[in-house]
Amino acid sequence: MWESFRSVLRGIEQTILLQIPRWFVLMLVINTLVSLLYLILGLILRRKKEGAAQYLINTVVMLLCPVVGPLFYIFGTFFRHALMRREVDLSDVMFSKQRIHSLLLADVEKESNLVPMEEALAVSDKASLRGLMLNVIRGDIQNSLASIALALNSEDSETSHYAASVLRDQLNDFRAYVQKLYTQIKEAREAGEGAAEEAALLITYMDQVLAQHVFTGLEQETFVREMDEVCEILYQEKPGAMESDFCESVVLRLTEIGEYDRAEEWCGRAITLYPEQLSSYTSRMKLYFSAGWKEKFFAALEEIRHSDIVIDNETLELIRMFSA
Repeated sequence: MWESFRSVLRGIEQTILLQIPRWFVLMLVINTLVSLLYLILGLILRRKKEGAAQYLINTVVMLLCPVVGPLFYIFGTFFRHALMRREVDLSDVMFSKQRIHSLLLADVEKESNLVPMEEALAVSDKASLRGLMLNVIRGDIQNSLASIALALNSEDSETSHYAASVLRDQLNDFRAYVQKLYTQIKEAREAGEGAAEEAALLITYMDQVLAQHVFTGLEQETFVREMDEVCEILYQEKPGAMESDFCESVVLRLTEIGEYDRAEEWCGRAITLYPEQLSSYTSRMKLYFSAGWKEKFFAALEEIRHSDIVIDNETLELIRMFSA
């Protein structure tokens, strides 16, 4: 009985083998040899022990996917090494500490224990107010003049004394520096010499302080007109040096003192010099809105809506609000 069972199995085996093409059997044999060769070479040439698992997985895939699996890895390796391999240019890399920028962590305890100047003045929190004043004085004073000016009205005499002293010194330094540089620019202009670099420096310096509105009305207007004059000198001498930020600054400062016609003239120059800058359009819209020129405002709004300029969220909300 056992012999008869074996003869039946042989018959079934011979029948299956006769139905399988020889080229298919040959393909399986070659695929198996290639897969084993890939595994052996990979295990021999691997650089890290962790890579053995990857070679085993690739070999299983090659065995389960005859022809397709080996071709996938062969062509993948070829493209990776032959076509996509590039030499890394390290000629401009400096391996030194000169390019290392240290990032200092914020003093969370100090920041969390301080309140804004307005809130400290409202609740008469002397401890917080004094702490805030000391930190402002130790930091960038020139950009914090508006906050220091608020402390002048404090009921705490020590805080108001600090604020008055610091504000007085900073404003005196501002007046002296502006007068000195303004005189140099005027003298260079009259002598026919270039003063574009000094003019650009003075515009940036003046706008940084004038934007905080720490001067009285008359003195603020005087400095704004001097800033306008310096911008005019820079524009006449070297129009390309009149940056878009300068145009925006002089438009905003002139708008604040009611010099609408002069501000509109600068808006036209900004559009001519920088037609692709968003600030050239937003500063003009702020001017028209402040002056109450409705027709010009909505015309500028439509112009920016139909332009290809990338707008920010603030301008987008403004367009949505007036277009509703």
